[in-house]
Amino acid sequence: MQPLIDVRGLRFRYDDGTAALNGVDFQLAPGETVALLGANGSGKTTFVMHLNGLLSGEGTVEVCGLAVNRHNLAAIRKKIGLVFQDSESQLFMPSVLEDVAFGPLNLGMSPLDAADRAKTALDRVGMSAAIARAPYHLSAGEKKRVAIAGILAMEPEILVLDEPTTFLDPPAQRDLAELLAQLPQAKILVTHDIPFAQAVSHRAVFFQEGRIAAGGSVEQIASQFGWDFALERSKSGR
Repeated sequence: MQPLIDVRGLRFRYDDGTAALNGVDFQLAPGETVALLGANGSGKTTFVMHLNGLLSGEGTVEVCGLAVNRHNLAAIRKKIGLVFQDSESQLFMPSVLEDVAFGPLNLGMSPLDAADRAKTALDRVGMSAAIARAPYHLSAGEKKRVAIAGILAMEPEILVLDEPTTFLDPPAQRDLAELLAQLPQAKILVTHDIPFAQAVSHRAVFFQEGRIAAGGSVEQIASQFGWDFALERSKSGR
């Protein structure tokens, strides 16, 4: 089975000379959820920014069989949806419905078809009753669901979620885990939240100094690098 994401020998150095990625190999299978674990600065975010062409390094990156290059970016960005850590950065329209319909409208859909696509996505995340509400009136958990709906309305094959439990209380984290488990898309989670990763992911990889240092179940990775996680949480206050 062809992987949805196939990365080989990815290397990247920032303009200041910092080597952020030092030869990363990674594959994502259809329907799979993989947690990217590791300390801040280990390369996780730099890595996912290569998946939709926001950064470009040495090596090969393919998404749904397409090489990530400037010729394929428009097609690739329809196939992979990024949910940001701060949901408010994705919510900017006067109403929830307008926010979720914004992406389909930009794809060239008619206002009626875009609204229908948005309503379907909102129903999928359990936010149908909020279509007329202003996004800034929503709770953190509701904002996260609407942000995910905005991505689902684009009908991507892959979801990438950056620290999805940030700002969420434990009940909202549990609700989010249940929602993600129901979605059919393959997923990549960038997270420090081990219990959440355990609840959602099929496997995990551990980034260290720009490389994938290990892979396996979330439990195996947490056990192998437990001290690093404890240190990272103490630094971040989590």
